[in-house]
Amino acid sequence: MPNPFEITAARAEDIVTLGAWAHEESWNPGLHDGAVFFATDPGGFLFGRLDGEPVTSVSVVRYGDAYGFLGFYLTRPHLRGQGYGLRTWQAGTARLAGRTVGLDGVPAQQDNYRRSGFRTCWSNARYEGTPPPDIAPPPGTTLIDARSVPFDLLAAYDRRYFPAARDTFLAAWITAPGRTALAAVGDGGLQGLAVLRACRAASRIGPLYADSPAVAAALVSAVAATAPDAPVAVDVPDINPAAVRLAGELGLTPSFDTARMYSGPEPVIDRPGLYGVTSLELG
Repeated sequence: MPNPFEITAARAEDIVTLGAWAHEESWNPGLHDGAVFFATDPGGFLFGRLDGEPVTSVSVVRYGDAYGFLGFYLTRPHLRGQGYGLRTWQAGTARLAGRTVGLDGVPAQQDNYRRSGFRTCWSNARYEGTPPPDIAPPPGTTLIDARSVPFDLLAAYDRRYFPAARDTFLAAWITAPGRTALAAVGDGGLQGLAVLRACRAASRIGPLYADSPAVAAALVSAVAATAPDAPVAVDVPDINPAAVRLAGELGLTPSFDTARMYSGPEPVIDRPGLYGVTSLELG
């Protein structure tokens, strides 16, 4: 008889396994991302188990009533092509039925996503390297600890760049261990936000929001200065040409590509201010 295969919601301890699988794929998740991810939507992480052993995964995190983000779509290499991944995908997408769904697809999976109704809206390139130190912000702009900003202002600013409110995620994201979160402030209020998190390889910067390239450059320089002895990486969307130019000017080089894809209406966000996406796993 065939081995029993079942799909269940992940346990908190399973998120450690998920991070290890993502690392094997060279996705370089943050060292402390798992707790933040799980707290955002505990029912949004599914594992397929074969004879009780986890062999497939997908995250299908709900934001609000109308948006969701799909990530961590993985099957253990020795079981690929046997239908286990597809069954897990189907269970995950059923959880997001009726919503606009986003994902960041690696090149090898993009045709499969298109066949499932997703369309490419932009590309992200991961830029890595060591930016110049001590880049000063523009006159009238100050960089401060983002955790000192009234949270309602920070959440409203984040909402400009993300398709739905995600207060639970954002609060945990900026306060988790191994983080540096800086906000750029001026007379007009918030002008930028950058969060750096420690990873197994290059420390990741995301989100990176800014009202101008000069603000973005100062934020990258400042958060990179707090990273361990390793380069930093930021996933830069090509819908913001200024962000792509800035990455090159800072001496960062592309190393990894994904496509932001949506099913359902494409969300409206502040594209000119999006210099780096928050994560490829939860959007």
